[in-house]
Formats: sequence, C-alpha cells, structure tokens
Amino acid sequence: MNLLAFFIECLPLAAFFIVFEFAGLMMAAACSAAIGAVLMIYAWRREGRLAAFPLFSVSLSVILTLAAFILGEEDFIKIQPTLFNGLFALVLLGGAMRGQAMMKRFFGAQFSLTETTWMTLSLRWGMFFTVMAISNELAWRNLDTETWVWIKVFVFAPLSLLFMLAQLPITLRGRLPE
Repeated sequence: MNLLAFFIECLPLAAFFIVFEFAGLMMAAACSAAIGAVLMIYAWRREGRLAAFPLFSVSLSVILTLAAFILGEEDFIKIQPTLFNGLFALVLLGGAMRGQAMMKRFFGAQFSLTETTWMTLSLRWGMFFTVMAISNELAWRNLDTETWVWIKVFVFAPLSLLFMLAQLPITLRGRLPE
C-alpha cells in the first residue's frame, strides 16, 4: 500500500472537516468536491485513464454539492454518503445476483485476482456499503449537523479503512500468479 497515495486520498475528507469548522457545511462540501476533482484530474494525467470508482464518487459529490448551493439545502450534502454507498451496494449485490463480480470491473486494472475472490469481495463490499448507507441515513436524520460531520469523519471513514484492511487477507490469497 502506497502511504503517499493513501494520504492524498484523505485530502478531500480532511479539507471537508477543516473547512466545516471555519466556514460551514456548504463551503466544506464545495472544497472537498473541488479537491476531489483536482486529484482525479491529476491521476488521469499521470495514468492516462479515469478510474470508475473515483469518477463516480467525485461526480456524485459535485452534482449534489451544486444542488445544495442552487437550492440552498444542506440535506443534499448529507445524503451524499447514503447515495454513494447505496448505489454501490446495489451495483455490487445486483451484479452478484446475476453472477457478475462487479468489483472486478472497478478494480480489475489494479489487481489480478481469481473470479471467486472477486465475487467474495463484491458480496462483502456490497453488504458493507449497505450498512454504511443505512448508518448515514440514521445519523444525518437523527443528529445535529456538527455531530453528523464528526461521525462522517471520525467513525465512518475509519470504519471504511478498517473494513478494507480486513479484506486484505482474502485479497492476498486470491491473487493470480504473474
């Protein structure tokens, strides 16, 4: 795992939290979306391709942040994690129900894994994204904005990292020989 890449990927979330503290939710979301877009463009220029996962994430963030600004409604920002996680859960679990390991479509260029491993990862991530979508819905609907931001940054993000690390053993075991 490249630590520099990991920290770069954390920049939008860090900016979200810091800007929220000084300028509020709308500006935090705008800053986070802008940094995400810049990082995606940088990756595209460096690698010559746009990865589907970040493209979807940044696009959804930009669209919902614009909607929040245009309509003056912060709820568009708060539902971003629900929509992101819920849509990925549908894609991953729907693909698995059709016998397709959708994780391979998103990350097949980065990893060479067995089909069984791709399917297991698709199912696990699909279930994880489902839990995260439901958790975000419960959080933003029942907590004040400041508490929701804290949970988004200091609970949901670390849970995602821990879940990813928990998938490392199956990923390593499922690698195809080079």
